[in-house]
Amino acid sequence: MAQRRFHYDLAFEHYLRANRLPYISVDEAKRSLTPKSMDTPGPNIKSFDFVVYSEVGPNLLVDVKGRKHAGTTGTNLQNWVTNDDIKGLTTWSHIFGQEFMPIFVFLFWCDVQPPDSLFHDLFEHNERWYAAVAITLEDYKTHMKARSAAWDTVCLPAANFKKISRPLRNLLHDHHTVPEEHFRLSTE
Repeated sequence: MAQRRFHYDLAFEHYLRANRLPYISVDEAKRSLTPKSMDTPGPNIKSFDFVVYSEVGPNLLVDVKGRKHAGTTGTNLQNWVTNDDIKGLTTWSHIFGQEFMPIFVFLFWCDVQPPDSLFHDLFEHNERWYAAVAITLEDYKTHMKARSAAWDTVCLPAANFKKISRPLRNLLHDHHTVPEEHFRLSTE
């Protein structure tokens, strides 16, 4: 396990372990160099967080994006990323090839346990509630809009995010709906 200082990464790793999903965590402290054969600006590639292996669908290259959320309905789901996140995950997608699907996992840390209707993938870890929402890199790139030139960030309009994001468990199991009882998480 890589040294992780953010509770979002630890919570996501807990989610993977509790569901017995094979994965490798990536040491984000070290940036990799772009291969000479790739036509990309700059020599460094921003790291993603996890490679998650699937028995039935494509393996996943996961970039976890932790966000704070009130845990109540009607609250906007923050879904911004940097252009560096987009470029890095795109480059890694080309390096790993077609058997790997790059995705963003927005992991929302909620003040209270959210209502069931707000999120499909809810779990508790270290006395905190988390909700996981996934979106493929391609879907994100198709609908993203500039958010801040100063911070070099992009985001999805709320309606688009709601429409194209999906429960994480659906991407982990070949885009098919997975019964809720399959995802029982312990709080250990």
